[in-house]
Amino acid sequence: MAAPKKYPDELKARAVRLYRESDPKPTVRKLAAQLGVHHEALRLWIRQAEADAGQQDDRPTTDMLAEIRALKKRVAELERVNAVLRDASAYFASELGQTRR
Repeated sequence: MAAPKKYPDELKARAVRLYRESDPKPTVRKLAAQLGVHHEALRLWIRQAEADAGQQDDRPTTDMLAEIRALKKRVAELERVNAVLRDASAYFASELGQTRR
């Protein structure tokens, strides 16, 4: 079970919007203190929003992260299935070998 979210999505969207629309740009620490969130959390939200908007190339977008997460789950599932099939084939091969002797 996933851990509960510390900050609601509405707060994240509002914080990023406040940062983007502010002129002059406030420091991340100052805005985070005003909103009651940790400054590193706000910095990461801003960077992720910039990546989603195509302004940063050093981070994957939210859609890409969701796809990667889903693919990792699928790979883990397929690896479990392969392990079961490998064990079953080894078992049946050993049974077949005993009956031929």
